Amino acid sequence: MHIHILGICGTFMGGIAVLAKQAGYRVTGCDANVYPPMSIQLEAQGIELIEGFGPEQLELQPDVFVIGNVVSRGNPLMEEILNRGLPYTSGPQWLADTLLRDKWVLGVAGTHGKTTTSSMLAWILEYAELNPGFLVGGVPQNFGISARLTESLFFVIEADEYDTAFFDKRSKFVHYRPRTAILNNLEFDHADIFTDLAAIETQFHHLVRTVPGNGLIVCNGREESLRRVLKRGCWTPVELFGCGQGWGIDTDNRVTLHDELQGTLQWDLLGEHNRMNALAALAAARHAGVPVAQGLAALAEFKNVKRRMEVRGMVNGITVYDDFAHHPTAIDTTIAGLRRKVGSARILAVLEPRSNTMKLGVMKDALPGSLKDADLVFCYGANLGWDAAAALAPLGSKAVVDDDLGALIEKIAAAARPSDHILVMSNGGFGGIHEKLLKRLA
Repeated sequence: MHIHILGICGTFMGGIAVLAKQAGYRVTGCDANVYPPMSIQLEAQGIELIEGFGPEQLELQPDVFVIGNVVSRGNPLMEEILNRGLPYTSGPQWLADTLLRDKWVLGVAGTHGKTTTSSMLAWILEYAELNPGFLVGGVPQNFGISARLTESLFFVIEADEYDTAFFDKRSKFVHYRPRTAILNNLEFDHADIFTDLAAIETQFHHLVRTVPGNGLIVCNGREESLRRVLKRGCWTPVELFGCGQGWGIDTDNRVTLHDELQGTLQWDLLGEHNRMNALAALAAARHAGVPVAQGLAALAEFKNVKRRMEVRGMVNGITVYDDFAHHPTAIDTTIAGLRRKVGSARILAVLEPRSNTMKLGVMKDALPGSLKDADLVFCYGANLGWDAAAALAPLGSKAVVDDDLGALIEKIAAAARPSDHILVMSNGGFGGIHEKLLKRLA
């Protein structure tokens, strides 16, 4: 069977492509921008990539077109598919109907930490020799690939709340029907599709409605938004974490369950957010049969995800990091974690406000506060519907904004000095800034 994927280079649709290939399908796909690292991963799997959405791709004659949520009406290939009445489906629906049936799905939902927590959970199950399949929105360094299909009963999936497709406006995660569901946190995001936080809470409750009575919901007990979600109705046992009930972790990384010591988390990851991610992963893995002690041993060998505080290089005593943070809360926690690591050394924060929510300017007033722990701030201001310089004015002279990437790199290089830590934050490729900056610093 042959599937042709529209929007194949997104992390989710690229992951579906990898899974389909492993399942024995012929897989081809197209996207407007075919770029690394996903393009490299797909080509390594023997998947044919086509640049653009030309109607001539209908000549491939696939059995079904799988449509990513980047595709909208007016897309020339999609319009021709509709005009000819050809079979199509969404990525989440295809995944649920073909690969997740009869699986014990462990879904990880939340505004922040989905990729990291999913990767932790998959690694714990792998360490316990349960050989899980998985699909996450990044590349876990313990695996070196974002998705894989196995014969195991268990499948870990990053359960995204973004909409499914232009013809299905439900969140992706309602398709997955997890037996184990992690609700990691819940804040307002995706302002391009959600009007307010209440609208997202409604989608989260749709997810809660799909978890069976013999399943488990692992829920962040610190989040009032998640408490409101569960109050709408819950038919599944709930284990809380991080709130003095259920699962807890102290400043010495001692993990407790109902106030009983389970062991100590020993690892090098930074930040309170990762400690919370770890609790969620331990709880979900325990539901799948992995003892907590074994889960802790696995996390001691966890190598995190690419683009999560990933060191891209060191030049002349200057360290350059790559991080996916793009929401003010994630920016704040990422910088705070690095600050605890480097102490009084200077942090140069380099930001590309690239997500749809950031481009709309919904979060712009929260940006200065999220960047407060950085010594200098450099912001790429191109392609925004708002004035980045005005938004960052509360930071005074320590904030620099430029709409020209080359000029911004020159300004960063001029400001940097030995022992500095340059933290680059974007949910996209950022014009290859990491390598360009390292080359310039050299």
